[in-house]
Amino acid sequence: MGDDSGLSHDGQYSTATTVGEFRANIAEVKRRIAAAAERAGRDRADIELLPVSKTVPQERIRLAVAAGCAKLGENKVQEAHRKSEEMADLDIDWAVIGHLQSNKAKDVAKFASEFQALERLKVARALDRRLEAEGRSLDVYVQVNTSSEDSKFGMPPEELLDFLKEVRAFETLKVQGLMTLAVFSSDIDRVRPCFQLLRGLRDQVRETDPDLLGLGRLSMGMSGDFEVAIEEGADCVRVGQAIFGRRALPDSHYWPEAD
Repeated sequence: MGDDSGLSHDGQYSTATTVGEFRANIAEVKRRIAAAAERAGRDRADIELLPVSKTVPQERIRLAVAAGCAKLGENKVQEAHRKSEEMADLDIDWAVIGHLQSNKAKDVAKFASEFQALERLKVARALDRRLEAEGRSLDVYVQVNTSSEDSKFGMPPEELLDFLKEVRAFETLKVQGLMTLAVFSSDIDRVRPCFQLLRGLRDQVRETDPDLLGLGRLSMGMSGDFEVAIEEGADCVRVGQAIFGRRALPDSHYWPEAD
C-alpha cells in the first residue's frame, strides 16, 4: 500500500489557529477517510470522524466548532467536564474516550453523550447507578486490549463475551460496539493485526448473540493509523493531531490514553 496508508507517528501536523485552517485540516482528514473507504470498497457515509480535543484550550476548540466540529472526544474526565461547562453555550456532544475510574462515573453521567472505554464491571455499575439518578442513558463502547501490551487499558479478548453478557443487565448502558488502541508503531504489519482482531471479535459476538453489541460498531484508528483502521472495518476513527495540530509532548507521553 506504500505511502497511501497514511501510517505516520512523526507528529508532523500543522497547528490550526483560525477557522479556515481548521476547515482545511478537517477537509484533508475527510479526503483521506474517503480514499481509504474507496480502497476497502466501503461507503464513506458509514464512517464517523470523531475529532479529539484533549489538551486543546477552549479558544481553539471554539474555532474548531465554528469550522464544523459538533462532537468532540476527550480522554480525561475532569478536563472534559470542565470544557463542557466552559462551552455550555455551544451545542457540543462530548465523548469520553479514555480510562475511567468508578469514582468519576458521576461526572460522565452528567455531561457525556458517549463513553468509549468501558472495560470493568465496577465502572459499569457505577455508571448505571449515576445514570439512573440523572434519568438518562449513555452510549458505550467496550474497550478491548488487542495489542497484549501492559501499557494499554482494555479487557483481554477472551473475556469479552462474558463481560458483554453481564453488561446487558445495565439498562442505562447502550452498547454500540467495541473500541481498541493499536500498538503504537509506524510498522503497518504490527498495527493492522490489532484492527483485524477487533473486527474478528465483533463478528464472533454477532454470531453468538448479536443483541450483545447493538449496532456492532468498531471505534479504532487515530491520526497516525486511521486509514489502516478503515480498511479493516472501523466505523469511528478518533483523530486529534491531524485536525488540531501537533501536541507539545509526543503521543507516548499520553499513553495509554492516546487519541
